[in-house]
Amino acid sequence: MRLPRRALSLVLLASTLTLGACSSLQSLDFTTTDGAQAATSGAYGSTEDYAAALELLDEIDIKGRAPKTGYSRDQFGDGWKDPDRNGCDARNDILARDLQDVTYKGSSSCVVLTGTFDDPYTGTTIEFLRGQGTSTAVQIDHVVALSDAWQKGAQQWDAQTRLEFANDPLNLMASDGSANASKGDKDAASWLPPNKSFRCAYVARQTQVKAKYDAWMTQAEHDAIEQLLTACV
Repeated sequence: MRLPRRALSLVLLASTLTLGACSSLQSLDFTTTDGAQAATSGAYGSTEDYAAALELLDEIDIKGRAPKTGYSRDQFGDGWKDPDRNGCDARNDILARDLQDVTYKGSSSCVVLTGTFDDPYTGTTIEFLRGQGTSTAVQIDHVVALSDAWQKGAQQWDAQTRLEFANDPLNLMASDGSANASKGDKDAASWLPPNKSFRCAYVARQTQVKAKYDAWMTQAEHDAIEQLLTACV
């Protein structure tokens, strides 16, 4: 019997994104924020990961984009939340996960002050410094943009599901600020990371997120992801 989409997604995540010492995306559990470093150099994934994502892609509905009517950031909660209740909001959790040599404000081990960020979107290294005019150099990207999700299923979700989606570590990744701004709310048919070696891992993550939340894809988006993942297997 075929597993429901969400159950299948969680099975694949457990098998392909387990915690480990290897410096690669497939070795990390992006559903947690326990300080694991996000891989930003070397191999970003394996052919097994991409094959699993291709199978998962077949489970995702293909529909047209719904109108953006009614969308606002507040539909997904007012700012960053602390869904895992560890005392730190999701932004600081992701900074702590994705940056190296992190320092914190005071003794809370929560508010990230500095760190070194190897950005997978651009392949560059950024020295992060918290402060007015500097914090935006490293932003937290929703791998599946909130507006994109709104137009592909999220309008029908309840408020709690949308809040969880906006703060889910699986759907969050630190990124170069200018790259994040360039992406906006585009899907894979319209935007891909400039760093070509990260593209397969990027669309695999988008596939996992959409499967987990039963969001759909447009035909163009599905085709773009399928073409990329097929070339990486």
